[in-house]
Amino acid sequence: MIVPTNYAFAEHIFNPEAYAQYLDISQLESEKITFDFDGKSYDIYYGFHGSLDAMGSDDPLPTLHSMNINEERKSIEIIMEDVPEKTDFWIRTPQDVLYAEGEKFTVLVDGVDTGYDLMKFPNDYVVGFILSENTTHIEVIGTRVIPEFGGLAILILAISVTGIIYVIRKNPVLNGWTRIN
Repeated sequence: MIVPTNYAFAEHIFNPEAYAQYLDISQLESEKITFDFDGKSYDIYYGFHGSLDAMGSDDPLPTLHSMNINEERKSIEIIMEDVPEKTDFWIRTPQDVLYAEGEKFTVLVDGVDTGYDLMKFPNDYVVGFILSENTTHIEVIGTRVIPEFGGLAILILAISVTGIIYVIRKNPVLNGWTRIN
């Protein structure tokens, strides 16, 4: 009978910080679009069909025309150029780019609320849904999108507050309501 007296764990052999980035087939085999905000790059991966279903297939793939972040609607807007037939479509986005409270996104395909599948990674979401033939506009809506408060919004707020203070101090009717020294 052998009684173990010493244990060896992977942390003793490999440095876990050195292997922090896990390999993922969706990152290796898909297209990506990179957005830059405040000097930081964010990659959004996208693809059609399942992970490897489209590889080696003769089926025509849809053509993505553009992908943009809509700050006002807290969404990612996707414009398709050509969708030759009904197909699956998915995007993988970091939580820093698009986040939904309670993981409840809204997916609109040509303006129609559509069901979706959601897969969660440690720092990313994968939202998958079905595109019908000739789809042109897709919107994935969350509750927060980057940049939440851009430099322009802060500038507008500062100008507004300064303007309100100026108007209150110069207007004799409003000057009696508040005291600003």
